[in-house]
Amino acid sequence: MKHNLSIIGLFLLCLVANPGFAQRKLSDGDKHISALTREYVYPTRIIWKEGDVQKSENLMKSGNGQANLTNDNIVILKNGESGTSSILLDFGKELNGALEIVTGMWGGGNVARNVRIRLGESVSEAMSNIGDKGATNDHAMRDFDMKLPWLGKNQTGESGFRFARIDFLDPKAELHLREVRAISTYRDIPYLGTFKSSDERLNKIWEVGAYTVHLNMQDYLWDGIKRDRLVWVGDLHPEVATVNTVFGYNEVVPKSLDLARESTPLGSWMCGISTYSMWWVVLHYDWYMAHGNLEYLKEQQPYLQGLVKQILGKVVNGKEQMDGTRFLDWPSSEDSLAVHAGLQAMTILALEKASEISKFLNDPATKKLCDDAIVQMRKVKPKHNNSKQAASLMALVGLMDKDKAYHDVLKVGGAKNFSTFYGYYMLEAMAKAGKYTEAMDIISEYWGAMLDLGATSFWEDFNMEWLPNASRIDELVPAGKVDIHGDFGAYCYVGHRHSLAHGWASGPTSWLSEHVLGVKVAEAGGKAYTVRPHLGNLTYVEGTFPTKYGVIRVKHTKNANGKIVSEIDAPKEIKIIR
Repeated sequence: MKHNLSIIGLFLLCLVANPGFAQRKLSDGDKHISALTREYVYPTRIIWKEGDVQKSENLMKSGNGQANLTNDNIVILKNGESGTSSILLDFGKELNGALEIVTGMWGGGNVARNVRIRLGESVSEAMSNIGDKGATNDHAMRDFDMKLPWLGKNQTGESGFRFARIDFLDPKAELHLREVRAISTYRDIPYLGTFKSSDERLNKIWEVGAYTVHLNMQDYLWDGIKRDRLVWVGDLHPEVATVNTVFGYNEVVPKSLDLARESTPLGSWMCGISTYSMWWVVLHYDWYMAHGNLEYLKEQQPYLQGLVKQILGKVVNGKEQMDGTRFLDWPSSEDSLAVHAGLQAMTILALEKASEISKFLNDPATKKLCDDAIVQMRKVKPKHNNSKQAASLMALVGLMDKDKAYHDVLKVGGAKNFSTFYGYYMLEAMAKAGKYTEAMDIISEYWGAMLDLGATSFWEDFNMEWLPNASRIDELVPAGKVDIHGDFGAYCYVGHRHSLAHGWASGPTSWLSEHVLGVKVAEAGGKAYTVRPHLGNLTYVEGTFPTKYGVIRVKHTKNANGKIVSEIDAPKEIKIIR
């Protein structure tokens, strides 16, 4: 007791001598302040319940997150000697975050209650057990037991989910729930870019692509919010295109690019994949074109110089011979001919962008290394093996005629053999061939099919062959139907392990803004933009595009003669090229 009193006395002495002692603030160097916002989201519907669940409709009422002594608006889950009472909630949209449960006062004393929580990106995932159809706790816990206090609250860890199942585990007992709400964690930033056209389906696809990337703008720019929650550099490329299109500058991009550089010493490849180090080069070119921060670009110069030499060390007589994981995307990964063709094109693309960056940095020696290698590499024209991934990259860098790439490969089967990641580059290759209407049809068919199945964010992978007799992700799988989430997938995304909020699938958002709205950066630092719309079958399109000087506002209307009439309002610092 004397020891405890001496500690208290010492504290009081310090407080008298220094009134700020008890309220000492952390120095700036000690602070770790999140850039993320927490928003409470309440259930929009109850999908399913089992056992004795009373007054479940109360869970859809917005509350204040506070337990109270009146025990009002209580939902009661009651168990007998056997069985459990359970409920499945829908929060209306995919989100990154946690579940918070506020409890009431049950009888029998203030004894904690035991529940099982299952989070899911689909209803079928939320209803699954670990191991069922690939269901997992990899990267984020989504199936676990937890204790709930009497007259209090508790929170889960974070995952990516839309649906939550709660099972009350204690026999011969009651559980009183006052609130069950999701804590959605995100960057509270405005959508500066917008897109609206005469086709509501395209409008929705643009919005969902933007939202998918927004979900993944967490501490870093992740690939997915359930799995993997990591910085995969190749995945960043379509994601950053969407960031530039929708949000403009955001610190999550350079923060993620720097993480990749700092964690990958020269001599190795980012994420173990040669193309991912190449995407890092392309990303820095794109970022500088949009935002023009020369000091930041100079910080990359030593690493870039070394990386260029590393890439060139894997080119022999103009032919790529990359080591590490040889990868474009998963659907093409078993086609060695396509992977080689894609790597040949990807190496040229990276060296072209490195050459441009070297010009910005006044580094003629590195520029010459790149330019000389490109000349030799263009003499090698590998077989694309009818791969849409390979043909797209080859067309984009001029290794293959753009029209031949479209007619011989990209056109074949329409949306068949499109992929969520490289679908962006397939659309880009179609645009290069002037096939804007056809590309919009693919967007509507392929990405739109995910919306038809209940998606509120775009998926890690999708195959048109999955569609026949498929169930929606927002319903219990009806008898005789195919489980679109649990029954498909391959490679690292089998069944429920499949991510349904994957940033690399956002390509249509930036594509529609660049090619349909027609706004594209034309000069380093965002000092000039081209505005060249391609409406296809649309009667109008309007929207905004963020720049470092403010937003460009555009509206294009097709008149009775089919001519496009444009209205353009841009910041005075920006040159508009028609």
